[in-house]
Amino acid sequence: MAERFGGKYSPSPSGESPAPRRQGPSRAEKRTGWLFLVALPFALKAFFQDPAGLTRNLVVFAILILAAWLTREGVRAADAYVARSVTRRPALPRKMIGTALTALGLGLGALGGGEMAAVLLGLTGAALHLYAFGPDPLRDKGMAGIDSFQQDRAARIVAEGEAYLTEMRAAAERTGDRQITARVDRFAITARTLFRTVEEDPRDLTAARRYLGVYLMGARDATAKFADLWAKTRDPGARADYEALLDDLETNFARRTTALLTDNRSDLDIEIGVLRDRLKREGVQPAPYPPQSGE
Repeated sequence: MAERFGGKYSPSPSGESPAPRRQGPSRAEKRTGWLFLVALPFALKAFFQDPAGLTRNLVVFAILILAAWLTREGVRAADAYVARSVTRRPALPRKMIGTALTALGLGLGALGGGEMAAVLLGLTGAALHLYAFGPDPLRDKGMAGIDSFQQDRAARIVAEGEAYLTEMRAAAERTGDRQITARVDRFAITARTLFRTVEEDPRDLTAARRYLGVYLMGARDATAKFADLWAKTRDPGARADYEALLDDLETNFARRTTALLTDNRSDLDIEIGVLRDRLKREGVQPAPYPPQSGE
């Protein structure tokens, strides 16, 4: 099976719950809202200019809006990169493109004050943008020794699972019941723990694929049907049955994650045993292998 990679967002072999998944935008993503505000004065100023000034200010507005959007998407991609211990770098360096576009937009907007002012303002904007949001991740993380085809296949299956969870939460929100939504969020945390385990070693995909596909699809459909029924009848029996279903699913997902991690530990013990035997044959006495807590 798998070599397990550690990390803040990795499941714990002792059965501890992972760190809760952050709901809503990160602080860096919230800061990108200021970039959209920076573009607004150019749009307002455009309508008080001659045709050339109108065109220039509207172009600047469009460039800065594009820069802000790319930066926001880049920040989201970087947050996803940080949250995973095994992942590829973003395919497009959106934050750095946003930095360049911010410099271009501000420089073009300051042309009326002379070329030197335009250059200085553009460079200042680029420096502040880079300081505020940083560069994009430029290297794959935790990919050494992992088959790229299997990793891509696992990424596609996990993406499908994420889509099911998103649709499941949207259906839960339709009930207007915060407790139901919170219960779905708790199940999603357990499901994403399994996602991270599969991402860290794609060889676990075969054992977990049914959970990432069929079971999540069924959970999504059950949530949609419950939301429709709850809106019409407010039947407490249906609510109890739905919550019991989530309990069963959460238990099964947690057991599957634990089973995968146990297999990973067994493989590690076998590899260590083989290595120790080889060292003994070479006349090297290896240090005792310390038992894990609980053994």
